[in-house]
Amino acid sequence: MSKTFTLGEAQTMLRVLEALLRKAQGAGLRAGELEMGMQQLSYRIHLSGGMNVNVTAAARRRAERDKAAQEAADTLGEIEAIGVQVQDLEEGLLDFPCVKDGKTVMLCWKLGEDSITHWHEPEDGFAGRKPLDAGFGKPEREQLN
Repeated sequence: MSKTFTLGEAQTMLRVLEALLRKAQGAGLRAGELEMGMQQLSYRIHLSGGMNVNVTAAARRRAERDKAAQEAADTLGEIEAIGVQVQDLEEGLLDFPCVKDGKTVMLCWKLGEDSITHWHEPEDGFAGRKPLDAGFGKPEREQLN
């Protein structure tokens, strides 16, 4: 079984996860911008039938793109190693597996929100999120009493 979180554990981790998420977003954005520049250069070369290219600069851009893409992937890996699922990097959507009534559900959080206030069934995703009820604030053993 994968790691599960209580609401308290998930709330406590938000600032660290927010920093990691922003780092991954920034690296992903850099990689995307560098890739776009490389594609534009390739297109200009194709349209002109060939041209002189600064190979050193092009190789440097490719290496920067690869480094940024790897940084994004590594940071996403850090988040996932914690047990949190990144549902949408661009939107900043995270899911925390949580046990509710003996069933695994997802506490969900979106970048910019102050705290976790919603949950959803694993198959419902962000669109099916529901407000938390009082039972989420208690450890599962207290819910059984």
